[in-house]
Amino acid sequence: MTLPEILLWEQVRANKIGVKFRRQHPIGAYVADFYCAAVKLVIEIDGEAHDRGDRPQRDDARDAMMQGAGYTVLRIAAVDVLKDMDGVLQTLCAAVDRPLHRASTVPLPASGEELA
Repeated sequence: MTLPEILLWEQVRANKIGVKFRRQHPIGAYVADFYCAAVKLVIEIDGEAHDRGDRPQRDDARDAMMQGAGYTVLRIAAVDVLKDMDGVLQTLCAAVDRPLHRASTVPLPASGEELA
């Protein structure tokens, strides 16, 4: 793991996001930097190498495969982890707190009751 990955892992492992993450989690032919099964969220920490050569196209293909399989992919620049950890944590909290990923808190009607 790179320094930004180690620093972020220390934060998510301490449960500062409110959900459990796995690191270096395999998904298909790829390995996600971090993965949250509760919301099918993949987090990739991108260093400057991700801007060189054919890497952007490879990252796009990887993201497309994961998104096609129902995962949400969030790419975070390594420099952001190093310079603005609080901002990164806020972004991650927002990503896992989307209403579509929350369990419904509205009780379903009992058997035989009609909806109002």
